[in-house]
Amino acid sequence: MENSLTECAKGEHFHTATPLLESWALSQVAGTTVFLKCENVQPAGSFKIRGIGHFCQQVVKEGCRHLVCSSGGNAGIAAAYAARKLGVPATIVLPEGTSQHVVWDEASLKAQELARRDGWVNVPPFDHPLIWEGHASLVQELKAALGTPPGALVLAVGGGGLLAGVSAGLIEVGWQRVPIIAAETQGAHCFNAAIKAGKLVTLPNITSVAKSLGAKTVAVRALECTKELEIFSEVVDDSQAVSAVQKFLDDERMLVEPACGAALAVIYSGLLGRLQAEGRLSPSLASVVVIVCGGNSINSQGLQALKAQLG
Repeated sequence: MENSLTECAKGEHFHTATPLLESWALSQVAGTTVFLKCENVQPAGSFKIRGIGHFCQQVVKEGCRHLVCSSGGNAGIAAAYAARKLGVPATIVLPEGTSQHVVWDEASLKAQELARRDGWVNVPPFDHPLIWEGHASLVQELKAALGTPPGALVLAVGGGGLLAGVSAGLIEVGWQRVPIIAAETQGAHCFNAAIKAGKLVTLPNITSVAKSLGAKTVAVRALECTKELEIFSEVVDDSQAVSAVQKFLDDERMLVEPACGAALAVIYSGLLGRLQAEGRLSPSLASVVVIVCGGNSINSQGLQALKAQLG
């Protein structure tokens, strides 16, 4: 514990600077250089450790003695990892025997109730300025690796924490003119629904297989980002996302979850080319960066089951 608290005191990050790899296979499909920002190799398996690690460090410095998180997915894993590094206990809240969308609502209420205890702090999965600040570190690494801005940046949207953090990072490094292609799957498309409505929309339930994108309402901040940067909200179907997961496994020998498949499908499905053909994106992009956000909630058996389910 002493070593962990020393790390915290020094302000050392719990995330690693992840590789930026040029993908020959995806570049062939896209007709331009495609770089992969490999957040799937983070110590906690996804980009979430950037923001949640930063949040946890800050609240522990301020006196938090117990972390609570209502996510059994990437956010919960990141919170548990950060708690272990900080030497404080963590409670990850998930009720048993309920459907997935009910799980999030009930678990969130239970986590808020627990966080009223003295010294306990609720770790929000995506909706907090400290979390966005942590995620912004991803763009600082891109700037250091690339030097010049890419022609476009592709990411997946769930609750909007990654989008908010990347947007903040682009503004920080002076890359606010880089367009963002924000991908969701049909059935977990709360961001796209909000853009079309011009206000926050709560989905009745999550019907997509991309459960890591399963926020029923996007963060307010994600919607605000559309007024500050050029953001294209695009929706792919589950079969396109899962097909992208399989193709990526074959091409790059990396297995990622369907949520990440939504971003990869922007390239594999030809959606990028359609945006260019429609004149919404430049026909001659210098390069494209795809954020490979994570791969915790998938294994070979799970991929086969998804493919069978979707036919």
